[in-house]
Amino acid sequence: MQKTLYTAGYEGRVQDGLLDLLAAAGVQTLLDVRAIPMSRKPGFSKRILGASAEARGIRYCHIPSLGTPKPGREAARAGRAADMETIFNSHMDTEAAQLGLAQAIQIAQASSVCLLCFEHDPALCHRRIVADLMAEESGLRIEHL
Repeated sequence: MQKTLYTAGYEGRVQDGLLDLLAAAGVQTLLDVRAIPMSRKPGFSKRILGASAEARGIRYCHIPSLGTPKPGREAARAGRAADMETIFNSHMDTEAAQLGLAQAIQIAQASSVCLLCFEHDPALCHRRIVADLMAEESGLRIEHL
């Protein structure tokens, strides 16, 4: 049976709702793929999100090298999804990003994983690219929550 790699964006969600969704899907590890794991949205900054996930039995892991560099984040905020994707794809050619990708694949092979970022629509988010790269390398099936 093919393992599933989940992805989720927390835009428009509350922390409890997201954690309920992850628990229902059987997620064991939440992989935060934001470059800067801070949020103005209550409950989604690294420390509190990590503690809340761990309290529910979901391991929290932040891999900053899989986050979008600042120019990519700026392009995304400006609604320039194609520019964000180009910038992020170039970033993924860096040694740091490749090491982060290998780490994410290793974790996903050992447990049920969900990639987390802000953007609700995976088509507009870099986590889709990360998920696609992970699936290419490992054969994981992708499901966007």
